[in-house]
Amino acid sequence: MTTPKQTNALPRVLSIAGTDPSGGAGMQADLKSISAQGGYAMGVVTALVAQNTRGVRDVFVPPVSFLREQLDSVRDDVQIDAIKIGMLADAEIVHTVGTWLREPAPGDRPPLVLDPVMVATSGDRLLEPDAERALIDLLPVADLITPNIPELAVLAGAEPAADTAGAIEQAHRVSTESGVIVLVKGGHLTGPVLTNALVGSDWEWSVDVARIDTPNTHGTGCSISSALATLYARTGDWKKSLQTASEWLEDSLRAADDLHVGQGHGPINHFHNLWAAAGRYPERQPRVPSAPGTADRAPTSSPA
Repeated sequence: MTTPKQTNALPRVLSIAGTDPSGGAGMQADLKSISAQGGYAMGVVTALVAQNTRGVRDVFVPPVSFLREQLDSVRDDVQIDAIKIGMLADAEIVHTVGTWLREPAPGDRPPLVLDPVMVATSGDRLLEPDAERALIDLLPVADLITPNIPELAVLAGAEPAADTAGAIEQAHRVSTESGVIVLVKGGHLTGPVLTNALVGSDWEWSVDVARIDTPNTHGTGCSISSALATLYARTGDWKKSLQTASEWLEDSLRAADDLHVGQGHGPINHFHNLWAAAGRYPERQPRVPSAPGTADRAPTSSPA
């Protein structure tokens, strides 16, 4: 388990991801999420994606030599306290990023959250088979992975889980095989309560939050993964990080309808809590911290 180099009041967090010119997902969501959690956001672009709230139109992948220049330009100058990886569009990009990650001495690499962008919510595969295999080979380099329910099923070699218990069972399998913590995200499941769970090979720990009835969920996966990377760089504790990130995402979804962005599935409201505290929404109050609604279900080891 990688630990933060320091508990930095303003952690410097690098997002390696594709773009979203409409601002709701990808690199743009990462930069907003990192900033909302009190981090200094940096970004290396893997792919330029022409998309909006209604879908993806086209993808342009710059040469990997330029990707490598971006990566080196950050690491040669700035201490990186955490890394979040999102869209890696093809096998060459996966190999380039993997090589770059493995170059420092093992103790020098900052904590890494990997969002394995492989499968759309619809079930459509987003990567060619060689890229998918390369991404699976990259999983052990990460500390935490954040697959959606279809991606978790692919990683576990199973059909998509129908409930939280089934998803946690698959996550145990993936954690055992890859040696990483798996975040089970409850957003794609059903029920009035949404459960997010950290899952290791022989332990699990969960957070329950309200399920928000809104169509504006664009970028939720990108946002929670980059928020977790930032919070872990600050706290060194995955449990505290998930508690805070889950409550922040609940609030951001609750306020998403206020944005009026796009004609499809709009973005979440990343800065709602900051704007509420500043009086931007006088009718709303910032969340009052609650007692952790969490459970250790097999406390044979700890994720912190």
